[in-house]
Amino acid sequence: MTTAAHTYASDVAFTPAVKAIQARKGSREAYARAEQHGWRTEVDEKLAGFLTEANSFYFATAAADGQPYIQHRGGPKGFLKVLDRQTLAFADYAGNQQFITQGNLTENPKAYIFVMDYAHRRRVKIWGEARVVEDDEALTASLMPKGYRARPEQVIVFKIAAWDTNCPQHIPQKFDASDVATALAARDQRIAELEAEVAALKEQATATA
Repeated sequence: MTTAAHTYASDVAFTPAVKAIQARKGSREAYARAEQHGWRTEVDEKLAGFLTEANSFYFATAAADGQPYIQHRGGPKGFLKVLDRQTLAFADYAGNQQFITQGNLTENPKAYIFVMDYAHRRRVKIWGEARVVEDDEALTASLMPKGYRARPEQVIVFKIAAWDTNCPQHIPQKFDASDVATALAARDQRIAELEAEVAALKEQATATA
């Protein structure tokens, strides 16, 4: 499948139909100015750092007839790895054996990654094309998080066409249970230290009274 030529990187999402609606609803002028600077097409330090902290994302594909499908992918922080400035990849773990994503990619390589950071109310949208790699043991091993209890079935390699961020509006703030547990443990430790300090001060005051 060939990729249509784009004047701007944002044209991957702002199709003529989208631009027509933007014009009708009054936002085209603002977006026309924004697209002069362009959405980013390569991984920079900001995106790399964001992905290093990500332990979850949504992966969208579509069948040849355009039927969309979205699937969640999760793992340890940083399991979605940067291979180079335009390529991401992740070990695809064995799951329910439906293979909808893989089937879609055999017909239509266009794909989309949506990464949400609820704790900091941030989100990143990444457009591109993806392919499944089934027979590269070295690549699979390099992408598999050490110590993670999952069976890697294959690898999905994602070539970036464009990426952009969204404003935090309407994103509910949520925290991972492990992060909450760590914060609570640190709080409890500090409380114990303060209680011990108070007890020592009281004992000292009693002794000198």
